[in-house]
Amino acid sequence: MSQLEPIIAGPTPAPAAELPDYVCALQAAAGYLPEDQREALIRAWRVGADAHAGQTRKSGEPYITHPVAAATVLAEQGVDIETLVAAILHDTIEDTPLTRDEIAADFGVTVAELVEGVTKLDKLQFQDRQEAAAESFRKMMLAMARDLRVILIKLADRLHNMRTLGAQSAEARTRIARETLEIYAPIAQRLGMNLMKAELQDLGFRALHPWRHAVLARRIRTQPMVRREALAKIEAQFAQRLSKEGFQFRLVGRVKSPWSIYTKMRAEGKTFTQMMDMFGFRLIVPSVPECYHALGVVHAVFKPVDGRFRDFIAIPKANGYQSLHTVLFGPYGSPIEVQIRTEEMDLIAERGIAAHWSYKHGGEASGAQNRAQSWVANLIESQRATGSSLEFLENVKIDLFPDEVYLFTPKGDIMALPRNATTLDFAYGVHTDVGNHAVAARVDKKLVPLRTKLTSGQSVEVITAKSAAPKPQWLEFVVTGKARTAIRHQLKQLEHEDAVQLGHRMLDRALEGLDTSLDRMPPTRLEAYLADHRYPRLEALLADIALGNRMPTQVAQVLAHRVSDNSDGLDLSMGAALHGEKILITGAERGVVTFANCCMPIPGDDVMGYHTTGRGIVVHRLDCANVAEYRKSPERWVSIGWDRQVSGDFQVMLRVEVENRPGVLAQVAAAIAQADSNIDSVEYLDRDKNISVIRFGIEVRGRIHLADVIRRVRRLGAVHGVQRM
Repeated sequence: MSQLEPIIAGPTPAPAAELPDYVCALQAAAGYLPEDQREALIRAWRVGADAHAGQTRKSGEPYITHPVAAATVLAEQGVDIETLVAAILHDTIEDTPLTRDEIAADFGVTVAELVEGVTKLDKLQFQDRQEAAAESFRKMMLAMARDLRVILIKLADRLHNMRTLGAQSAEARTRIARETLEIYAPIAQRLGMNLMKAELQDLGFRALHPWRHAVLARRIRTQPMVRREALAKIEAQFAQRLSKEGFQFRLVGRVKSPWSIYTKMRAEGKTFTQMMDMFGFRLIVPSVPECYHALGVVHAVFKPVDGRFRDFIAIPKANGYQSLHTVLFGPYGSPIEVQIRTEEMDLIAERGIAAHWSYKHGGEASGAQNRAQSWVANLIESQRATGSSLEFLENVKIDLFPDEVYLFTPKGDIMALPRNATTLDFAYGVHTDVGNHAVAARVDKKLVPLRTKLTSGQSVEVITAKSAAPKPQWLEFVVTGKARTAIRHQLKQLEHEDAVQLGHRMLDRALEGLDTSLDRMPPTRLEAYLADHRYPRLEALLADIALGNRMPTQVAQVLAHRVSDNSDGLDLSMGAALHGEKILITGAERGVVTFANCCMPIPGDDVMGYHTTGRGIVVHRLDCANVAEYRKSPERWVSIGWDRQVSGDFQVMLRVEVENRPGVLAQVAAAIAQADSNIDSVEYLDRDKNISVIRFGIEVRGRIHLADVIRRVRRLGAVHGVQRM
């Protein structure tokens, strides 16, 4: 039995005369379907109506009117029978006793999977509405990865909800409208469904800012007669010239929406008059060669504005949109925007992935669908590494506003990235491993750093090194959600590896004080300890020790059977073990070794470590004022020292007394810079007529480097004294 047979099978539905108006509207919109499939729609309505019996919307209408209206929206897009049936039943699993298995038995497994994909997570408990919405959105994206039709149903559901938003409370209207403008309208745009996007934006704007929407809509409707006459005159000139050239064409004047005018007015700081002082036309021709021929014709009618031509036919947008864009000098000093495309391109521009739905025809997926599937696949790859649904939702929001740049790989392939994307975003766009090991890039064969912003048309080659790894600073300049997620995931992984290594050293050192070690520990004893404390592996225990969540001395004594597992006491004879062989730090330990802000230790200082819960080892100078307090907890002391090879820069504070006269601050800053040190902060501690006391926060590599900085500053005639704080 085919997937469609369960849908078509069943009792003959009642004649049309008995059907409510809203079902007749669905039947009319689905006129492109065969008769037996239209009958299946009626059967789905009856099942849905029985399931939702007794339920009403806030407007008082029977609840079933909503899913049928959502299906009507999709029928106007020309989608397949399975999508329409799933749309009619999309709230049944969530809100009625009807089960997934019952839907699968009546209408096929595919319909059941689509309904399940749209269903929200109402059975799970979340901290707040925002977290629930984010998790629901994540589940929907996962369902989209299996079948893109899930998002078509969800968009139609949201569109009808927006059309009937008036019955909701003011608070609910604001929340739903904001969610529509931030998430659903951009998704429709990302999938190329511009008609649906435009209506979602208009309804969202009207609900969020009703007064502003009303003012702009009225101004658009009551355009001055002069403007309307000018529009008609320009259109006539185009039509006359195109007819002379023998074109078959369709010329449409484009009217801006209140939302697009509002967002541009805010973004560009323009008035309404300035925004309306531009004419827009769409020219539809039969074939691609005629698009380029028509471009020459319109350029002959009015002169083109230099630098304003865009060829989205040769390089389509990420959502599949194709068109030629040009801007012309108009006859009244106003620019004229012209879009030139074929009928097929126009259909895809309006309907996106819903155009020529491949499931309906049983053929290959269209280019727009393939691009959409690729986008969703990238999102799903990134969500596996995100820590929470809220973080995933933020990453999706970043990816949903792609004012794009188009770049070339060394092989000549085209890659689309959001505006302001860097070479590092490009590296992660190629592959996560390429991004993780990137060190630099060549842009148009010139060597550039990873933070370099890219512009359309550039050719980019990424340079990698096996030893390279992501740095926390990378998060400050990447813009794509994929790069941001991959960097965070890798940093967490590196921190975990460092924690495991440090925890291993700490536990081994504690065990050595008891004349044993991890390698000599009986496996059964170790496995029993891990099981008792619910650690899946030894690495998890070692990381917990490094982060201060478990004391290595206590773990060691339990493993060595010196104390029982539930004992709070420590064998204080282990004091010598705490101060035996030092743990050497290199400065490269991530997340498990931090340097105290109270004394700011640097390589070369005599230091001690204090084991702090959740933070790992916090390093203090031995002469730090807080060390006396820490002496009260000797079991938390960690004997540490500096490795011979210490890497990185370390923060330190200098107190500088200078003469209070112009230019002195610049002299001190220059002296610090000449010593190859960065200045992080500058603060005046005291200031009178003659003397100023300034605190400089600087970065140094160690005590020798610090001594060089102090020497250079002391040489200045205006400096009266320098000391480390």
